[in-house]
Amino acid sequence: MKTEVVIIGGGPSGLLLSQLLNKAGVATVVLERSSREHVLSRIRAGILEWGTVELLREAGVGARMDAEGYPHDGTYLTDAELMVHIDFKALTGKQVMVYGQTEVTQDLYDAQDAMGTTVIHGVEDVTIHDLDASEAAVEYTLNGERQRISCAYVAGCDGFHGVSRKTIPEEKRRAFERVYPFGWLGILSRTPPVHDELIYSNSPHGFALASMRNENLVRYYVQVPLTDKVEDWSDERFWTEFKRRIPSEAAERLVTGPSIEKSIAPLRSFVSEPLRWGRLFLVGDAAHIVPPTGAKGLNLAVSDVYYLHEALISALKAGQTAGIDGYSERALARIWKAMRFSWQMTTMLHRFEGEDSFAEEMRRATLRHLADSETARKDLAENYVGLPF
Repeated sequence: MKTEVVIIGGGPSGLLLSQLLNKAGVATVVLERSSREHVLSRIRAGILEWGTVELLREAGVGARMDAEGYPHDGTYLTDAELMVHIDFKALTGKQVMVYGQTEVTQDLYDAQDAMGTTVIHGVEDVTIHDLDASEAAVEYTLNGERQRISCAYVAGCDGFHGVSRKTIPEEKRRAFERVYPFGWLGILSRTPPVHDELIYSNSPHGFALASMRNENLVRYYVQVPLTDKVEDWSDERFWTEFKRRIPSEAAERLVTGPSIEKSIAPLRSFVSEPLRWGRLFLVGDAAHIVPPTGAKGLNLAVSDVYYLHEALISALKAGQTAGIDGYSERALARIWKAMRFSWQMTTMLHRFEGEDSFAEEMRRATLRHLADSETARKDLAENYVGLPF
């Protein structure tokens, strides 16, 4: 088999890159280890930056998002009973969109099917070859048979544990990492949201987040030690803990119900440089991980896709290589700004084991400063709705 771009990873970043490239007449093959059903069962983020919204529309996959998504003009950050409203629309003129990553992925699969793009599921033992030659190659095993695809370029959209980043020689990679000493216990429940905007809550009992997917499906989180297990948390225990971590004004409106999904996600910040090695380019979680506190994970992958799709189209359609030569530097500039914002939100809103009273007062002072300063609120809003691509 031969194609122009092999995309390793059939999640939203790989599918979006394939969608944009195919719309421009660039042929792709997408390789995915898991089944489509498994990919679509993953519960992930649900907040889309406005740049992400516009790129999905440009890719031709925005119709259902526009019909079923929920534009949000702002969010709340709280400290006990203090509720600080960050008005995105007033401060930046932009919004965010509440639309689940699973829905984005479904829309992309539907669009790729309509285009007739080759998406191969169930691949194993993927290896990448000849990245310094005139033509690269990707090999994989499917149904017990070894296959090979020749291509001009390879896009590694295969996540933190994928093969793409590891293909870059270890001595040529530089990794930066911060592992946080807690995780988020999250549940899905078919109940009405406690508020019509998200609430990021700092409390003496730890962090909580009130999010939603629609008017009768919520995604709520509480900060938990990394030693906790899902089975330690009954629904009753979760609701009791969540209620005492959010302001009483919101707690009084809380409607509880059975969870339909429950999981614990550890928090980490991670960046691997460079994002390019010969004919290989890293995208999304293959190159970087952010804590979910600033809603940047999927959105940061989308900005990588934005830079890379432009660069690949220029290289393959016009023979201009400036874009691919500058991809790593250009993407990393935005990645590090998003890292800073996610780190800032995480440290501002979470309690750290063993911290002193000074750290607690710093969190309170930061939130009081946001309450008093429009400049501070604007800075947070600009980062939350998404810096320009």
